[in-house]
Amino acid sequence: MEITVQCCKQSKNDPFDDNDSENGTLLPGLPDDLAQRCLSSLSPSLLFSVCHSWRRLLYSPSFPPFFSLYALLSPLHNPTMALPREVVPQSSIVFFSFDPISSSWRPLPSPPQNPSFHLLRRHPSFLSRNLPIQSLTVSNHLIVIAATTQNLFPALSSPLVFHPESNIWFYGPQISAPRRWCAAGSAQDVVYMASGFGSHYQGDVARSLEQWDLNKKRENWGWQNKAGLKDGRFSREAVEAVGCRGKLCMVNVKGNALKEGAVYNVGLDKWEDMPVGMVAGWNGPAASMDEDEIYVIDEVKGRLSKYDGEKDCWVKVIELEQLKRAEHIAAGRGKICAVSAKGERIIVVDVRDKPTRFWEVEPPCGLEVVAVHVLPRMISRQH
Repeated sequence: MEITVQCCKQSKNDPFDDNDSENGTLLPGLPDDLAQRCLSSLSPSLLFSVCHSWRRLLYSPSFPPFFSLYALLSPLHNPTMALPREVVPQSSIVFFSFDPISSSWRPLPSPPQNPSFHLLRRHPSFLSRNLPIQSLTVSNHLIVIAATTQNLFPALSSPLVFHPESNIWFYGPQISAPRRWCAAGSAQDVVYMASGFGSHYQGDVARSLEQWDLNKKRENWGWQNKAGLKDGRFSREAVEAVGCRGKLCMVNVKGNALKEGAVYNVGLDKWEDMPVGMVAGWNGPAASMDEDEIYVIDEVKGRLSKYDGEKDCWVKVIELEQLKRAEHIAAGRGKICAVSAKGERIIVVDVRDKPTRFWEVEPPCGLEVVAVHVLPRMISRQH
């Protein structure tokens, strides 16, 4: 389904406001529990379109949630002036969810403010560079794991976590050494954080690898040290640690620059060299689909490719002008969602369709996209 979001308020007039749907009956002649089992096989877009009672079922807590697009956003670049020639650092990271069925954006609940929540995207000392805000998804949770304060210190001493199905924010276990510019990713519902840079450079932090296992009960959550890197070269930039088939793959520099790669074997707790072909074609943002296939976008050519491990090469999926300058991608439900044009557009590519289809989703007005993720929809009480 091709979707383009318009920057306008939705009409309050409901085209499905009719007497038949107001009585709340799902299927005439059937009890609701049996009717729900029958309707659960239909597509969410059909349930949304037919009548109010089906739409209410679609958004009810008892109905299996469909997947939505989640975005970290910041105000469009327009530095605020406090005094003449004084530029105020900008924070104002906000979180929204895009409902692909109703084609609408909704803000997430506000994150907890204790401790103070302040993530910096831009700073007057770095006018040509956006400061990274690192986030990932694990076990149907959105996790913000590393960012920077206006004093250029690590912003998070514990990961900030949002659970869409309960609509709740909370903090994860305390990080032993809060950091920025790390390699962050997940494999098998375990969060990994490698290397990084704190308030100042520390060699042991830059070589470290820690894991947080979300498979454990919350009272047993904590960070555990794992086999360290051989050096601190992965503390130069905020990069993705892409989980695939029991391994974490990462490169130490973004884009088309000369780089080196590393692969962490989760089962063996051991670091390995990245295959030559993999590192050679890793020329932009990368993500894995169901931890089974790795996709990368060449940010110069706008080429989306999939890695072939047997031949150690990248296989072209599609090449698009709209994918040039891609800065971040997420993968899920057979789709690649890419942030491009300096955060002004989201391009969605359905890699399961033949031929490959793509469409654009516009961000909310006045905001630019920092990162996107694919997660189950939020619980709604308004439909």
